[in-house]
Formats: sequence, C-alpha cells, structure tokens
Amino acid sequence: MDTSTDPRPAGTSTETLAKAENDLPGTGRRTARDRTVDTVLSLFALALWGIELVLVYLMGANYATVQPTQYYVFDAIVGLVACLSLRWRRSHPMSVMWAVGLAAAVAVSAMGALFVGLAGAAIYRPWRVWIVPFVILSALVLPWVLWNVPGTGMQIVTLAAAIGFMLACVGWGTAVRSRRMLVQRLREDVARARQDRERHLDDARSEERRRIAREMHDVVAHRMSLLSVHAGALAYRTERAREGKSAPLEAEELATAVAVVRDNAHQALDELGGVLEVLRSGDLVTDEEHTGTARPQPGAADIDTLVEEAVATGQRVAFERELPEDDQLGESVGRTVYRVVQEGLTNARKHAPGSSVHVELSGDPERGVEVAVVNGLPPGIAPAEIPGLGAGLAGLAERVALEGGRITHGAVDGRFHLTAVLPWEHGRRTEPAKVAHAAQEERR
Repeated sequence: MDTSTDPRPAGTSTETLAKAENDLPGTGRRTARDRTVDTVLSLFALALWGIELVLVYLMGANYATVQPTQYYVFDAIVGLVACLSLRWRRSHPMSVMWAVGLAAAVAVSAMGALFVGLAGAAIYRPWRVWIVPFVILSALVLPWVLWNVPGTGMQIVTLAAAIGFMLACVGWGTAVRSRRMLVQRLREDVARARQDRERHLDDARSEERRRIAREMHDVVAHRMSLLSVHAGALAYRTERAREGKSAPLEAEELATAVAVVRDNAHQALDELGGVLEVLRSGDLVTDEEHTGTARPQPGAADIDTLVEEAVATGQRVAFERELPEDDQLGESVGRTVYRVVQEGLTNARKHAPGSSVHVELSGDPERGVEVAVVNGLPPGIAPAEIPGLGAGLAGLAERVALEGGRITHGAVDGRFHLTAVLPWEHGRRTEPAKVAHAAQEERR
C-alpha cells in the first residue's frame, strides 16, 4: 500500500499499516447483508459442484473414459468439503484459497469453490499476498487437465477456460477491494474533516472569548477606576467631616461630585453598549436596521480626551505628541495605541495613586509609532486600592502582537515603564533595528 497517500496519521508503524490495510469492511462481525452474500456464493459453489460432477460423468461416458465409482465419490466429497470451507473465506481468506485450490487440483467439482475462494482472497488481502499462491494453484490445474481431459484441442480449451475464469475471479475481487478501500478512505477523510472543523470552531470560540474579554476590560476597567477615584474622594471627605477634621461638604460640592460619578457611569454604559454593538455586528445582515449604528471605536485622536478625563479626576498627567499632522495612523493601530495609553493610566491610578504620569506618543510612517506611559512607583508595596484581575497587560500584549508590534513593561529606577512599538499601519512591521533601539531607549 502506498503510504504517501495513506490517510492514516503519520508515524504509524508498518505492522499497524498492514493490519489496517487488511481491515476492510466485511472482515469483522457479519451483518445481514454479509450473510446473504455468503449464502448466495455458497449456493453458487454447490450448484457448480453438482453440475461439474454430472459433466465429468457424461464426458467420460461420451469418450468411453468412465472412471470407477470410488473416483466420483472421492471427487464429490472433496468438492463438498471445499464448498463448506467457504464459511471462513472472510476471516481466513488465504487459508480458504489454499484449501479450495488444492481441492480443485484433484477434484473437478471444487471448481466453483475455487472461483469464490480466489475472489475472497483478492477482496480481503492485497495482491502482494495472494499473487504467488495464485500462480502455484494455476500451475496445479495443468496436471489435472492432462490427466482427465482427452484430446489436445480439448485440453487447451479447458486449460484456457480454467485460467481465464481464475483471472476473472481475482480481477473482480481486486476491483471490489479497491472500491471498498476508496469508500473507507473517504469516510476517514470525512471524519477527519469533521474533527478539524470542530477544532477550528473551538479555536474561533476561544479567540472570540479573548477578544470580548479584552474589550470589556479596556472599557470597564478604565471607567470603573475613574468612578472609584471619585467615590473614594467623596467618601474620604465625608469621613473627615464626620470626625471633625474638616468642614462638611457643601451642597454644591456634593452635587458636583455626584454629577461626575453619574457622568462617568453613563459614559461607561455608553462605551459598553458600543463594544457590545461592535461585537455582535458580525451577526447582523446587511439590511438589518442596527447595521452601521455602532459607535466608532476610539483612536489616537481621542487620547487628548482620555488625558483630560484623567486630569479631571486629579491625576497628574503630562502628554507629549510628536506625530506628523499630514499622515494619519491606521485605524486599527490607532485604536491599539489608545488602549495602551488607557491601560497605562488605569494601572497608574490602581497601583500608584498620586504619582505623576508621563505619556509620550511619537513616530512617523517610516519608523512606525512608539507610545510610552511612565509613572512613579509608590514607596512601599501595598495592595491596590482599586481591585482588578491583573489581565490588562496580558490582553494588551495580544492586541499589540496582532498589529505586528511589540510591548515591554517593567520597573526601572523607581518608575514603571509601559512601552509599545507598532507599525504605522496594520500589516507593516517596523524595522528590527529601530525596534531594538526603541527598546534600548525605554530601558534607559
């Protein structure tokens, strides 16, 4: 069997391949169809058994070569045993082939069993297994023909007919085997394709879950951190007033603080709704009424607003932008840059409250874009006032990798650096030397 086109997994041993090659449909437990086919073939062999006995006797009478009664009894018994051995042609095809072949060499009534046995061997075994036995059994037909058939012309005709029938049987069996193997391989291919499809669907579901998690984290974590800062400040002022250490909040101050919390909550809900709309937009058909109503995703141009919101909460943020005005960042890359800055500001509020933050955005279409968020570290290690899952940087790394960029983060000289280097447009990678230079500058 040609292993180059074999559908079974690579690395299978030769013995396993040989066993699998012989394991064709019909060699296991017999079905009702198999029993019907076996019955028909057995009746065919028995019919030829009876016809051959009559023809041999009539031919002997015609040519005055009638054999003794014992000869015909022996022929009948051997032929009948050969026909009965066909019961095991599926499970032991080679053994049955040898048995019926040797029986046909001494008994003409076994010819029907020989035809069925040869076809069974060709069906259930590859040609390399049965070709040598077939040649040997074909050669054994010659002595019987020379001994029992009178006349040279009749001998040639009989020998040619016998060999022709034997070739026809193995040819038919080989064709049946090829068809069964083709069907079996097609079934294996279908099963493998179904498994691949299920695996691809699982991968797609996992990727979709990760994408949803990234979007939810970016939106919810940022807005909730702003809400936490405002609510914490309000709680702190109220507690100080209750302890008599400061003046109570005036109605105007309280209204302003509550309005800020309310506005941020509304913005969080709006952004969350926009994310959900984008995520489900792939399921909408073209003419559905919601198509195209999703809010545009934020980009590099919205970083100014993001910084202003952070400053409004009391966070000390310095922002520097060095981008060419005539060239615009790619939409996808701009969204990733926005998320990097958003994550940096959120982490600074969570883990280093009160520290100053420096945001720098620079680049051009030739060397790509670099965004850096640097904030001071608190003097001691303490649990963050704002809880979180700690999955923001992991999701951010996935975003940057999808754009063909790289991200680095870590503490250097008492300050936390978050730096990302991305191509100017999606699919355009920055030059390795420039990326390395950016990483080196970031470590300094």
